[in-house]
Amino acid sequence: MKCPKQTFDAEHLRECPECAAFASTQRSVSAALDLWEAPPVSADFDRKLYARIEQQQVAWWDFLVRPFRPVGGPRWLPVAAAAGLMVAVGLWVERPGETPVAVPASAQVQALPADQAADALQEMQVMQEFSNLIHSDAEPRM
Repeated sequence: MKCPKQTFDAEHLRECPECAAFASTQRSVSAALDLWEAPPVSADFDRKLYARIEQQQVAWWDFLVRPFRPVGGPRWLPVAAAAGLMVAVGLWVERPGETPVAVPASAQVQALPADQAADALQEMQVMQEFSNLIHSDAEPRM
């Protein structure tokens, strides 16, 4: 049974035997870790480590394809499947024999009130001047 409080203050530990046992276990683990001494590392540890890393280096493409490789199967199978998928998608996208949807050659223009047109032209001029200031070394036209 778990303690619903899950606190470790001294008063609670005196009243709750489960939390007291848990705290005691944690203290003993901490004490054991304090007493433990790591074994010394050999003088040529770095050399051996780097030599092992060099032996086990894998090409970047091999690292990327590894998850898709069948275990114990031929290595060319995922490449063949990917190539087939690309060909199928290419045929599906191109759809030979079909004509593309016609795009109208002209756009429909709506009439604007004179004040809106003047405001739009003024805003376009401000945007053009701003663009000139940012994208060129030319002097601003004002």
